[in-house]
Amino acid sequence: MTIEWYESVGIRERLKRTVSFLNISVMILSVMLIFSEYRFGWGEQVLGRFLAAINQTRPEKGAVWELGRDTLTAHETVSQLIDRKSDTKAFAHRADSFSGIVHHLLPGEWVTLDKSHFKDLYRTLPLTHARQILEPARLIWLLNGDVTDRIFCEGLKNGIKIYFITTENRVIHQIELTQDTLTAITEKKYLKHGTLESFDEFSGRIYPVNRFFDAVFKLPPEMIPDLLPDTGLLLDQEGVISRVGIWNEAQDGFIRLGFEFRHLNGVRVLFVNAREWTVWQLGLILKGAHS
Repeated sequence: MTIEWYESVGIRERLKRTVSFLNISVMILSVMLIFSEYRFGWGEQVLGRFLAAINQTRPEKGAVWELGRDTLTAHETVSQLIDRKSDTKAFAHRADSFSGIVHHLLPGEWVTLDKSHFKDLYRTLPLTHARQILEPARLIWLLNGDVTDRIFCEGLKNGIKIYFITTENRVIHQIELTQDTLTAITEKKYLKHGTLESFDEFSGRIYPVNRFFDAVFKLPPEMIPDLLPDTGLLLDQEGVISRVGIWNEAQDGFIRLGFEFRHLNGVRVLFVNAREWTVWQLGLILKGAHS
């Protein structure tokens, strides 16, 4: 029996049309698609790949996306730099040695140091090494005079550089501290086991301790501090001094002296940097040029 489109149908016919094979198939397929989307998220992946594939054909939208991403990246980078700068300043102000600052200050980074803080850091160095880095008289002038307005510390690849700056932003003095120099000090590499003969640079210039100090006492009294700048370093050593050696070359206006200590624990050599001119005068006395 054929039913025209304008004729009304009964409930039985409507139910038959509703539960037809085509309708049920479409409903099952729709449910499967919805479930798989929630489970695997394939819809977002397909849409994302499609948008990425046609991104070049949408230059304006693509530019907006790139600009947004670059802006977000810039904000994150600036935030990281600010946090890093704050952490660096905080640690530098808490550092109890120059090595601590070198360890945390990256190349190109900088911090400012208070005069009192720099003075405390300077005092952590053995006097003989501190004098070589910065003369005490110049230190007093820089820290206790009215010329230095602030102290600027810059990180280097293998150390730090410290600038003393006036109120006119003029650098009046600068010093450079390398990691190798500070490591040698902190690890006490100026104290080595062995005898003076273990170092070829002392060859031919090794003297008994009594002969050495007899020559020292013939120097003018004002020259002796330049020869033995850090007597505390010598007095702190255990054992007795048996011999003293003089290094055969100068470096930056200083010559090394080697004091050979003998103790129950063995023999070791303590290195001290003395002024070149004073050592030269001492050498003349040791060679018998002076009475």
